Amino acid sequence: MAPFMKQKDPSVPPGQTVTTGFPVLHVGEVPTYDLHAWRLKISGLVEHPFEIGYDELRALPATEWNGDIHCVTRWSKKDTHWRGVQFKTLVERAQPLPSATFVVQHADNAYTTNLPLAPMLDDDVLIAYEFDGKPLEPIHGGPVRMLVPKRYFWKSAKWLTGLEFLDHDEKGFWEMRGYHNDADPWQEQRYSNLPNWFG
Repeated sequence: MAPFMKQKDPSVPPGQTVTTGFPVLHVGEVPTYDLHAWRLKISGLVEHPFEIGYDELRALPATEWNGDIHCVTRWSKKDTHWRGVQFKTLVERAQPLPSATFVVQHADNAYTTNLPLAPMLDDDVLIAYEFDGKPLEPIHGGPVRMLVPKRYFWKSAKWLTGLEFLDHDEKGFWEMRGYHNDADPWQEQRYSNLPNWFG
């Protein structure tokens, strides 16, 4: 079977083609990690900034999410299976200040991406460490990546290292290069004031 197939399924956002594979796209080289040394830093406008290690993260109550993911490069993957910790679990521990309205995801290779805090509090937003029942492979963002399935996948940072709470919007790596700030697949929010690079 070809890795891509034509898709007119109304459950797939406009302009997308379903893939049976899992295409790999990222900024920079795939990093390597010592899981005992990996830390996720929670910072910015929070009452209780903290860092959490891999084992501690996995010891928190886990959530499984099944659903579709969508890349700005026009592929969608159906019925994916993820496991991780709900973002809002760490929010409850950090206690953002009332002025905190945006979150910047920090990742390896100096990658960042931004979203308002409100949509990140949805139940399907995970700090993910498993895909399809197995530890998340480095090429797909392991050991830990963000999962924000209601947005194009560049808003789900691979190789997550930090979550910073801000009182203002701060565009990330691709947003500064012309990608849409909101990235809603159903609205085809791919680019801002730039030609469609992917045809």
